[in-house]
Amino acid sequence: RITCHFLLRKEKLPSTSVQERLVSYRKYCYSAMPPNVLKTDLLHSSSSSLNGNALPTDLEDVWVCPASEKSLRTANPIRAIVDPIVSKSIKSGAERGDGKDQISLALGDPTVFGNLPPCPAAIEAITETLKMGGAMATGYVNACGTPEARAAIAESHGAGATADNVIVASGCSGALELALTALLDADSILLVPSPGFPLYSVIAKSHGAKVEYYDLLPDSGWECDLVQMDQLITRLNIIDGHNRSMQESTCGSRSPTQVVRGIVVNNPGNPTGSNYSAHHLRNILKLAHKHHIPIVSDEIYGDIVFDPNCCFSPMAEISARMGKHVPVITASGLGKQYLVPGWRVGWVIFHDNHHGSLKEVEAGAKRLAQVTLGASHLVQCAIPAVLQPKDIMGMLEWKKGLTNTLKHQALFLCGRLTESCHGLTAFCPQGAMYALVKIDVSQFDKNVIYDDMSFMKHLLEEENVFVLPGRAFGMIPSLKQPCYVFRVVYCAPQEILEQAVIRIANFCQLHATTKS
Repeated sequence: RITCHFLLRKEKLPSTSVQERLVSYRKYCYSAMPPNVLKTDLLHSSSSSLNGNALPTDLEDVWVCPASEKSLRTANPIRAIVDPIVSKSIKSGAERGDGKDQISLALGDPTVFGNLPPCPAAIEAITETLKMGGAMATGYVNACGTPEARAAIAESHGAGATADNVIVASGCSGALELALTALLDADSILLVPSPGFPLYSVIAKSHGAKVEYYDLLPDSGWECDLVQMDQLITRLNIIDGHNRSMQESTCGSRSPTQVVRGIVVNNPGNPTGSNYSAHHLRNILKLAHKHHIPIVSDEIYGDIVFDPNCCFSPMAEISARMGKHVPVITASGLGKQYLVPGWRVGWVIFHDNHHGSLKEVEAGAKRLAQVTLGASHLVQCAIPAVLQPKDIMGMLEWKKGLTNTLKHQALFLCGRLTESCHGLTAFCPQGAMYALVKIDVSQFDKNVIYDDMSFMKHLLEEENVFVLPGRAFGMIPSLKQPCYVFRVVYCAPQEILEQAVIRIANFCQLHATTKS
C-alpha cells in the first residue's frame, strides 16, 4: 500500500548525487505518507509484516534503488511524443461507435498485415535445420557469429571485407548499438541526419555523447546538405581546438581524441524514402575524407529501390572505388529486405582504409560482442541460404516481386494523398518502405491544425488513422525547412491504403479553410 502510494506520485527527485538523492527520497517518503498510514500502518501496527517481521520503524530503512545514469539518458523520442496520444485512442470501431477500426500507417513492420510473405529461402533454411533435429543450431557460437554466416555476409557486401571484419548482431539495431558504442565516448560528437531514424541519437546520448544534426534537402530528393554539414564540422572543430588549447594550458597535455567521431548516413532512407546516387555518395565521402571522419552507413533497406536507373549503391563499395581513403562501418540485416524483422538478425562490417583507422574500433566492437553473443544460432543458419541462394533466379524473382509491390503501393498512396487530400503533398519515395507528406497548415483551420502534432492527434481521434509526426524524426520547421510533415508506411494491402486515403481526405476537407 505504501509502495504504491510512492510510485503513483510524480514528483521529480533532485538531480544530485546518488547518496543525496537517497536522503531526499527518504524525506520525501516521510512527507508523502498520509498521516493515518504513517501512524497506524507503519509505526504502530504489528499485523503488517514482511517475511514474518514487523515493518521497520526506522526511516533510515526506507530506501530506493537508483537507476543508472545511462538508463536515465536513454529515451526514444517516438515513444515520448506518440505514447501520450495513442494511449488514449480506441482501436475498435465498435467501441468508438462509428465502425472505424484503427488503420495504422505508422508501424515500420512490413509483415504486420500479412500481405507480404517472408523470403521462402529464409523459411526453408530454418525448416531444414529443424528437420535435422536442430543439432546443428542448438549450441553457443562465436560471439561474432557463425563462420558460415560471417563469410556469406562478407562475400555479399564485397568491397574487400573478410569474414573477420563481420560481427553478427541482434538485428540491425543491435549492430548499430555495437558500432556506435565502440566508436563514441562521453562528450564526443556524432553527426546524424534530420529528419532521420531516432535510434542513432538515442544510442549516442545514452553513452553521454553529443549529437549534432545535418539537414536533408526535401527539394533535392532528401540528399544531405553538404554545405551545411561542412560548416557544421568546421565550427565543431574550431570549438574543439579552443577547448584543447585550454586543456593543454591548464593540464600540460593534449588529448588525442577527435571531437566528431562519425557521420551516420541512412540509405535508402527512413523516414524519407530516399535513395542516393553514386555521385552524391562520392561527395559525402570527399567531405568525410577532408575532415578525417568515418562513415557509419545504415543500409538495412539495401536493394529495396524503385528506380531502375538509380540502383542502390553501398557506401563501402563507392569508398573502395575511390581508393579506400575513408573508413566505412556498414550496418544491415535480414529483417526488412527479406521480411523477417522479428528474427532479429543483423550485422556490422568494418571496411577500414589503408591506414588502419578503424583497427581499434573494430577490436573494441568484438570485445563488446562478447557481452550478448549476438543473434541466435538458429536464425544465423538462414544467412548463407539467403545471401548465397542455391536458386539464384528464384531469389531474384522474389526480390523483384517485393520491390514491384512496394513501388506500386507507394505510387498509389502518395498519388492519392496528393490528389485527394486538401492541403497535403506527398514526397514520392525512391526506396525503402516510407514516404513523408507535407502539411500546408495555412490551408486548415488554425484552431485545429497548426502543426504536425495537431494533425496527427486530431486525425487519430476523428478518423482513427495513425501516422507519425515529422518531429518524431527530428524534423521541426525552420527558415531552411519551413514545412510540417508526417510519415506514412505503405506496406498495407491496397484496399486498406484506399480506406485510409478516404478517411484522411474527409478529415482534411472538414478542417479546410476553403471548402471544395
